[in-house]
Amino acid sequence: MKILRIVLLMTAMLIGGSVHAAGEPKSNEEYSADTVLETADTSIKGRINYTPTKERREMVVEGGDKMIMIMRHDKKVAWTLMPAENMYMEMSLAAAKKQDKADPSQYKIEQTVVGPEVVNGVHTTKSKIIMTAADGGKMGGFMWLSKDNIMVKMDAIAIDKKDKMRFKTELTNLKVGKQDAKLFEIPAGYDKMEMPGMPGMGGGMPNMKDMMNMLK
Repeated sequence: MKILRIVLLMTAMLIGGSVHAAGEPKSNEEYSADTVLETADTSIKGRINYTPTKERREMVVEGGDKMIMIMRHDKKVAWTLMPAENMYMEMSLAAAKKQDKADPSQYKIEQTVVGPEVVNGVHTTKSKIIMTAADGGKMGGFMWLSKDNIMVKMDAIAIDKKDKMRFKTELTNLKVGKQDAKLFEIPAGYDKMEMPGMPGMGGGMPNMKDMMNMLK
């Protein structure tokens, strides 16, 4: 089912850090913002609520269905909520880290500061980044960080052998401030669903090529 495939992909990308900034320092501030993830084939709008130990991402996928990802570093667990079905999936962050082929810590990362730039009303520092994996896969482009280490924008190209995918993530309506603790909990009435493995990947996290194919 395509929607479930997107849910699994976005969960993997969230846990692996591929949607978030590629290896940048985590912000110590709490904030909320509207988000968009764009590729040549799709555009996924959503919203993020963030604290240094918790993260919530809402996304509207194909057909208008809403998906919610909650990462709880304090509990070492990630939840994927499907509001239309009142169901959620759970994954241990420790188990995900062992399986994660897209873990930014496994990449050689080169970062070069370009200079200051205002993005959607936020003063940021633009940097050029190049990530190189042990298997030769690469991701290169630019990211824009605020003074609080919030990634306001990222525009990059992922290359795996002959496959190439450009993607962009961006924040708008950024508001730094205290977040409601209820946003990071599973709502009452949700049933737990077992987390299936990624098709063709033996239950592991996707590598760069897998992510590019699944976003087509």
